[in-house]
Amino acid sequence: MTGESAIIVHAASIRLTSIHQKVREIVTDQAPDDDEALIQGFIDGDDRALAEVYARWSALVYTLALRSLGDVGEAEDVTQGVFVSAWRSRATFDRSRSRLPSWLVGITRNKIADAHTARSRARALSQQLEATAGPEVSKDPEDVADRLLVADELKRLDPVARQVMYLAFYDDLTHVQIAERLALPLGTVKSHIRRSLEKLKVRLEVNTDAH
Repeated sequence: MTGESAIIVHAASIRLTSIHQKVREIVTDQAPDDDEALIQGFIDGDDRALAEVYARWSALVYTLALRSLGDVGEAEDVTQGVFVSAWRSRATFDRSRSRLPSWLVGITRNKIADAHTARSRARALSQQLEATAGPEVSKDPEDVADRLLVADELKRLDPVARQVMYLAFYDDLTHVQIAERLALPLGTVKSHIRRSLEKLKVRLEVNTDAH
């Protein structure tokens, strides 16, 4: 398993019970960052060092992201993005200028800012789309009903997920094109689509059963 694959696997297994424990350890300096072997291993590209760095500080990154964004899915995406970015740019880390957790927090702040920017951009695009989209023309009443039902359910999604789904459903863009349009990581786009489809499936099944 590669370093980046390990990050994705670990990110998917984050649990709040361990988060609070890790945060307490970080705050009380029970998980020191002055382990030269660990830091050097991380810089040298040792997957085991990456796993240890992730185990020590992923809770801090996740907590900062969750507090700012207020969304579990987005916080998980930010956490994954932070460690992927740190891993790719590990050669630029200068231990004489900052501690490793401080460096990670700096990356986290940038990723959080990017997430808020993407939210704003998605909200603006969504409003523009809704303002300019005309009524769908169809001779099939069932088709019209289905479209209205899907449109209503899409409005229930959070702004970024809603815009991703609009671009996928109505503009027929690929995952890569959506990522480029919204300046989002490709993995984030795929996560939004997967989670949104699961929500839509459940809601549409409930609505169908009700009728």
